[in-house]
Amino acid sequence: MLFNIINWTADPVIFSFTVGGFQPEVRWYGLLFATGFILGQLILAKIWKIEGKNENDFEALCLSVIIATVVGARLGHVIFYDLKDYLKDPISIFKVWEGGLASHGATIGILVALWLYCRKRPDQPFLWVVDRIVIVVALGAMFIRLGNLMNSEIVGKPTSVAWAFVFSRAIDLGEIERFLPRHPAQLYEAISFSLLFLILIFVYNRYKTKTPQGLLFGIFMVYTFTLRFFYEFLKEVQVAFENNLPINMGQILSIPAVMAGFFILYLASKNAKKQNVMIK
Repeated sequence: MLFNIINWTADPVIFSFTVGGFQPEVRWYGLLFATGFILGQLILAKIWKIEGKNENDFEALCLSVIIATVVGARLGHVIFYDLKDYLKDPISIFKVWEGGLASHGATIGILVALWLYCRKRPDQPFLWVVDRIVIVVALGAMFIRLGNLMNSEIVGKPTSVAWAFVFSRAIDLGEIERFLPRHPAQLYEAISFSLLFLILIFVYNRYKTKTPQGLLFGIFMVYTFTLRFFYEFLKEVQVAFENNLPINMGQILSIPAVMAGFFILYLASKNAKKQNVMIK
């Protein structure tokens, strides 16, 4: 049913302008990235108010998460996917605008930042904080995947499904490959993250201050990385060395993340008993 194919020709640049010989660009990816953070901050601020936490702590938390997301995602891509080439040109590590962010790296970066944040705040245990953070991380991830769609990057494998996209602007594909109908993998993940956001909001609203510590974090880890493992079968590999692997790097990194998620859910069940809360 190729007659339903969507020819995706979206321009990743919204507009550009000239300033003193330079031509800065405003891109959809950057706008969507920022939108995710702003909306996430508003939601987290409301949760902070419900929980009666210090406003100064909230500002420090937001700053930590923003820095950890960008730094972690960038270093994750550099280390997990293309370390050899980046070591040849270390300066390119800082060229974030050229693309190259890894969700597994962002996850690690955020967890490290939250651990450092919680060390000085005994009233905010690590699992308590992470449970609230993953709500807005799910929302932010949805916007990031939409940004990937606007960039025509992280594209799916060729397919004949009725909703296939032709990513004719994809710079990572050859002249022939970019005109093949493909799975809109970015859209699949964006929809999945939007559903996860709604699930986490629903669970939080059910328990609020009595949310068993680790419950939301565990749900996030199992849901996100289980789907990531299976979505990778529909996506083109990001770097050439993955062609020689039985499963790609995204899948390799997802396996321990899912296992960790189940362990965290186990801890959440024990915390629920301590808090005298029935998980339904």
